[in-house]
Amino acid sequence: MASPSKAGAALSALRDDLTGEVFAPGDPGYDDNRTVYNAMIDRRPAVIAQCADDADVARSIRFARDLDLKIAVRGGGHSVAGMALNDGGLVIDLRRMHEVTVYRAAQSVRVQGGALMSHLDRATQPYGLATTGGRVSTTGVGGFVLGGGSGWLERSCGLAVDNLIGVDLVTADGTAVHASDGQNPDLFWALHGGGGNFGVATSLTLRLHELPVVSMALVLYLPELGQEATRIYRDVIEAGPVEASGAVIYLTGPPEEFVPPHLVGQLLCAALLTYAGPEEDMRKLAEPLLALPHESAVVTAIPYADLQCMLDDPPGMRNYWSAEYLTGAPDDFVAVFCAAGNSVPVPTPTTHVLFPMGGAVADGPAEYPVPYRDSPWAVHPFGIWEDPADDERCVQWVRDVRTDVQPWSSGAVYLNFIGDEGPERVIAGLGAENTRRLASVKRQYDPDNVFRFNHNIVPA
Repeated sequence: MASPSKAGAALSALRDDLTGEVFAPGDPGYDDNRTVYNAMIDRRPAVIAQCADDADVARSIRFARDLDLKIAVRGGGHSVAGMALNDGGLVIDLRRMHEVTVYRAAQSVRVQGGALMSHLDRATQPYGLATTGGRVSTTGVGGFVLGGGSGWLERSCGLAVDNLIGVDLVTADGTAVHASDGQNPDLFWALHGGGGNFGVATSLTLRLHELPVVSMALVLYLPELGQEATRIYRDVIEAGPVEASGAVIYLTGPPEEFVPPHLVGQLLCAALLTYAGPEEDMRKLAEPLLALPHESAVVTAIPYADLQCMLDDPPGMRNYWSAEYLTGAPDDFVAVFCAAGNSVPVPTPTTHVLFPMGGAVADGPAEYPVPYRDSPWAVHPFGIWEDPADDERCVQWVRDVRTDVQPWSSGAVYLNFIGDEGPERVIAGLGAENTRRLASVKRQYDPDNVFRFNHNIVPA
């Protein structure tokens, strides 16, 4: 660890050299800039470097390494484990770097490393183009894509990494590199699911797809009809086209216009059918869901960027999530899933989610380190609450869901959906053979494991 005098001089130099802004404890704005979405995370970095460009990122990495400071990288700050922050180290905060450039003729988009999903979706929508994004608009694009990238469009457009064309990266020694099929192909392969282990992604280029219109049906049921609604939704998806996606969601009725007033604060089961196409086609698919007695329904065309905002989780709440990827969703599984749904902690913003995979996900490139690709369904217990007194019951509920669905688990998992669940779960999220290859790439680009605030791959 550097002496206080050396650290002080280095911090002054960083403040002078950075085009962006630097925050240290005691500075105005420091506490605001160390806040992330999960209110259970309360960490105090020694320095937060809000970088404005790639050169700022390189300067910040060299600053931290000269002082032997740990480095965390913040894009959207949505990691449930708080991986965007550390105690006593440096945070490279990319949020100022959020420019999005659409290349209409090439049907591609370049996204800076600090952009949120809303930046991406709002930029591409005027062109009638989109690419697979997260299911909430406040997720950071960089971490989402490099971790695999699962969203409403994946059944028709593939995982986000299936649409990755290139990445600009600043590595652990401050060197700028580009990764694509033609440049540094081993690194490019590793970035298809290996996350932030190999450097700081300052920009990503993604393939876009024609998406002139999107539609949806959101149907609310009393929980006693949950099993029947879930079976119907499953059958609609499994017999339907890849344009159809969505989820079954157990939730506490929110104070929204689409929830009857007497059901606000009560447990409900919702079937959300999303459709990458026109409303009239989606309505035909939704007929069996609408035929089941329900409390309310919203059936409409909707701009894709607005669909992406529908399930935004409120900031400042306490969060604990996990996931299990499944071999299938037979009736006996549906019974177990719905029983867990009936035990959702109410009233909290917690949701219990079952969503489909398949389609372009299953048909995508088999060589990438995304072993959950073959799972047709996934369960995502998403604990969100406000009162610390609810910590134990909400965390335990998420863990119980994982235990309950184990008979149908494939063993693989999407790492962006889980927190720090230990090294075995990291391997489950990458695949054992892939992990060995990733460790070799890690050794080449980050032999000292500088970038370890992530689902970490140890260099080997």
